[in-house]
Amino acid sequence: MMRRPLFIAAAMATAFAALSASPLPAQNYPARPIRLIAPFPAGGPVDVMARLIAQQLSTTVGQVVVENRPGAGSTLGAKSVATADPDGYTLLLGSAASLGIGPALYPTAGYDPIRSFVPIALVSNVPYVMVAAMNAPFTTVPSLLAHAKANPGRLNIGVPNGAPPHMLALQFRRLTAADITVVPYKGASTVITDLIGGQIHAGFETTSVMLSHLHERKVRGLAVVTEKRLPQLPELPTMIESGVPDLTGSSWTGILAPAGTPPEIVARLRAAILEGLKSDDMKDKFARLGAEARFWTQEEFARFIADESQRLTALVRLTGAKAE
Repeated sequence: MMRRPLFIAAAMATAFAALSASPLPAQNYPARPIRLIAPFPAGGPVDVMARLIAQQLSTTVGQVVVENRPGAGSTLGAKSVATADPDGYTLLLGSAASLGIGPALYPTAGYDPIRSFVPIALVSNVPYVMVAAMNAPFTTVPSLLAHAKANPGRLNIGVPNGAPPHMLALQFRRLTAADITVVPYKGASTVITDLIGGQIHAGFETTSVMLSHLHERKVRGLAVVTEKRLPQLPELPTMIESGVPDLTGSSWTGILAPAGTPPEIVARLRAAILEGLKSDDMKDKFARLGAEARFWTQEEFARFIADESQRLTALVRLTGAKAE
């Protein structure tokens, strides 16, 4: 009668010994390459930041590979992370698009911006600038508005669909009551190509992807979407100076993992990211992009995501934005 309990006890002891002898996931992490999902096409601001962070982490933690998964306003890539195994091998470079605008535009996105992820570290904040094609028939925001008034419906602004520039363009149109066509693109890189080629009149984009084009005079700067002028573009007025005082905004990015990822892995990744952001190399690269590093706590980042999700959902409703 005692054999079965003894057998169970022995089996449990053997299993416990095996588990004790096996390395914990965090101790053996990473044992293979880590994927950092950038939910936009290559060449845009999210992709640029993803590659900087991946390069830095590859020197301190282990190989990190950027994987571009664009589509449905960045929600396809975000969902692939939300539904991935929470083992630290699939991370998201989140932004206002994937954690606010996208879920508001696509209610069936398949993830919750707050519950589906564990925030690791807020990485950067980057200003926006309004730019125009060199062949555009205007050189300032006031002359753009005058042209739009004289030519209703004929001026267009190109934007990456479901991204913050999309919301900026819709806000700009609403605040100025200008008859402007907002043209959604799959990603920022295509918008920039068409701006340089003169196929579209204007656009909003971050300094991280526009500074070099501005300095090389491939596009013309109209105004910065900040409260103060930027040291990298001191000649450009702000939107406030240009007569649109209620239009300000910036682009932020941060690293997140699927909900349930072991705290030890999250802590290791967070420490490595923050260490990298403090390095002279990253400081120099951020400065050349007009980006600002952020060193918020995980709790601050989590609250920020919750606030941004609520704010951006309201903004989508206010602007009447639709999924394209």
